[in-house]
Amino acid sequence: MNLTSIIKRALAGELGPDPVRERVSTAFTTRQGVRHDSRRRGYRNHVVSLRVGRAVGSCAVEPGEVADEIVEECAGVAVADLLLHPVPAVRVATLDAYLMSARAHWGERVTVAAGTSLEKSLARAAAVVDLLPAGTERVLVVGVVNSVLHRLRERGVRYVPCDLKGGYTEWGEPVTADAARALGACDAVLASGMTLGNGSFETLLEHARAHRKPLVMFAQTGSAILPRFLGWGVTAVSAEPYPFFWLDGGDTVLFRYRERA
Repeated sequence: MNLTSIIKRALAGELGPDPVRERVSTAFTTRQGVRHDSRRRGYRNHVVSLRVGRAVGSCAVEPGEVADEIVEECAGVAVADLLLHPVPAVRVATLDAYLMSARAHWGERVTVAAGTSLEKSLARAAAVVDLLPAGTERVLVVGVVNSVLHRLRERGVRYVPCDLKGGYTEWGEPVTADAARALGACDAVLASGMTLGNGSFETLLEHARAHRKPLVMFAQTGSAILPRFLGWGVTAVSAEPYPFFWLDGGDTVLFRYRERA
């Protein structure tokens, strides 16, 4: 069970309508720059999004990683063709939209209440951190989100921040770029759905399976994909379909999933 096997099943029509007949109607990129009040550091988000029927699937990418022309050329193209696209972000966004179109989110509905950008970020982070098992002492956080680290600090949970960009956290802690080396020192993993697009998800999944280690995903990228891995290495998912909390000051929604005991 991995991303490749899910794509193969989708191509065979096992997970929804015939992907040859389903087409992407809209293709777009969302760009955001943010620096919350009271925070010293800002960051940027670039997200590739494709629409199939009533659903929008998304995959976050590094700024400038995927050209606008590549995204825009996806409009009108069959899902089956885009599931074989050479750009990983396009494949992930297509699969996300296709699965969500075939079956809408069914998890626990959580409202991220209206508020400032920082208030909403902290509220989303609380909903994510709540998915960690009780008694978690040290967690590897893959995809550094300072609000998530803030909530972990509040709860006294030690963490190892990891991000391909490296750098430092809001509190001056060094961020490792090598998740594989840090996995053994942690008793749980909390990872961004962006790992689906950059190829690091499989490493986390294999480690979680081999060591029976909790793997919790917070997913704007692949929100409809990752719940499929529950019971196959993933223990819980915070799934947040487009539009994300940072796009709207009003109420927004995410869905939480937990592995059945």
